[in-house]
Amino acid sequence: MSGDLFNPLDKKYFKQVLFEELEIKKRMGELAFEISRDCENKQVVIVGILKGSFMFFSDLVKLLYIHDIHPYIDFMILSSYGSSTVSSGTVQLIKDITTPIEGTFVILVDDILDTGRTLSFARTHLSKLKPEQIKICVFLDKPSRRIVEIKADYSCFTIEDWFVVGYGLDWNNRFRNLPYVAVVNEQNLPGP
Repeated sequence: MSGDLFNPLDKKYFKQVLFEELEIKKRMGELAFEISRDCENKQVVIVGILKGSFMFFSDLVKLLYIHDIHPYIDFMILSSYGSSTVSSGTVQLIKDITTPIEGTFVILVDDILDTGRTLSFARTHLSKLKPEQIKICVFLDKPSRRIVEIKADYSCFTIEDWFVVGYGLDWNNRFRNLPYVAVVNEQNLPGP
């Protein structure tokens, strides 16, 4: 945790940087190695939950290539936040996968495991399509907010109950493009 290494223009929006870009890259390399051991000699389908997972997902898939893992790639769009900083509690399926997953090793990728509702919904939905196995992979794990009993099989970092943005995570579709993860100063967020 660095605390001060972000763009001075962002300082009004964020309390601190939790994970710098280089720290994220290092951990991503370790994570790809962990996953590659489990994927060896399997037909792998990686399903990203959009929009939040896009940066994490992209980097992960590229790193798996180094380990000779060449997965099928697909996406789901689910929503439970809208423009709030707190989950609504209701998960909506906006876009489903199109890749057949019966008998495959599925890695379900999301940006954050928070209450657990979104990933539980996605796992239940995908399990109806009869994959051999579903593993959950998240960039951030926030266990203190868990409402649904679910655990990540793979995660980059565990965090406290902070609202964070960057590296795909957003507030009202903003700040996804930050190369680091920062704790939001909710009092100073810009208008819609």
